[in-house]
Amino acid sequence: MQHSFLDSFSRVDSPLRRLDPRAKLVGLFIFIVLCVTTPPDRYWAFAAYLGLELLLLVVSRLPWRHVAGRMLVVLPFVMVVAVFLPFFQKGGGSYNLGPLSVSGRGLIVLWNVAAKSSLSVLAVILLSSTTPFPDLVKGMRRLRLPELLTSLLSFTYRYIFVLTDEVQRMRRARDSRGWSGKWFWQSKVIGHMIAALFLRSYERGERVYAAMLARGYDGGAHTIYLYDFGAMEAGFVGMLVLFPLAARLISS
Repeated sequence: MQHSFLDSFSRVDSPLRRLDPRAKLVGLFIFIVLCVTTPPDRYWAFAAYLGLELLLLVVSRLPWRHVAGRMLVVLPFVMVVAVFLPFFQKGGGSYNLGPLSVSGRGLIVLWNVAAKSSLSVLAVILLSSTTPFPDLVKGMRRLRLPELLTSLLSFTYRYIFVLTDEVQRMRRARDSRGWSGKWFWQSKVIGHMIAALFLRSYERGERVYAAMLARGYDGGAHTIYLYDFGAMEAGFVGMLVLFPLAARLISS
C-alpha cells in the first residue's frame, strides 16, 4: 500500500522543510496575494516572482520532474479556458493569424491568467511538497483557523487512504477472477465495484469513527507541535513579503 502519493517528497530534508509550517502558510499566502494583485503590465515584477520561486525550489531540493508533473496536472485546465480569451476580448488593436484575428487586450488577459496561475500553482506545490500534510494541518490550527475546517481537511486526507486501500483490494479480487476489461459488456463490473466501494468505505468509516470515540475523541485533535517560530521563519516571511513588494514598486 502506497500512502505517500500526496506529499511523497515532503520528508526530504532541506532548509525549507525544517521551517515552521506557519511561516510557509503565511509567507506563501501573502506572496500569492501580491502576485494575483499585480497589474499585468509589470513584466519585471513577474520575472522577479519567478526568480524567487526558482530559488526556493533549489533550496527545497525537490526533483524538477516532480514539480513539472504537478504543474501539468493543474495548468492545462486553466489554459484550456484562457487560450480562447484573445479571440473573444475586444479592444487594444488586432493581430491576424491567418484566417483568425486576435485582440491585443485578449492577449494581455491571456498573459495575465497564464503568469499568475503558473506562479500561484508553483507556490502551492512548494508548500505541499515541503510540508507533511499532518504538519500543515497542525500549523493551521496554531494559526487559529476554524477547528471545523482543519478537522475536515485532516479527515479528508486520512480517508483518502481508506478509499485507496479498498480500491486496491477490490482490484486484486477482480483481476484474480480473470477480468480483462476488453469487452463492452464487462463494464458492468465497474458499476458493481463503484457501488461496493461506497458501501465498504461507508461501513469502514463507521468502524473507524466508533474506534475514535472509544479512545476519547471529542471533536478536536490533541497533538504535539514540534516547531518553533524563530528568526529563520521571520526572515522567510519577510523575504516573501518585502521582495515582491520591492519588485512591484521598482517595475512600476
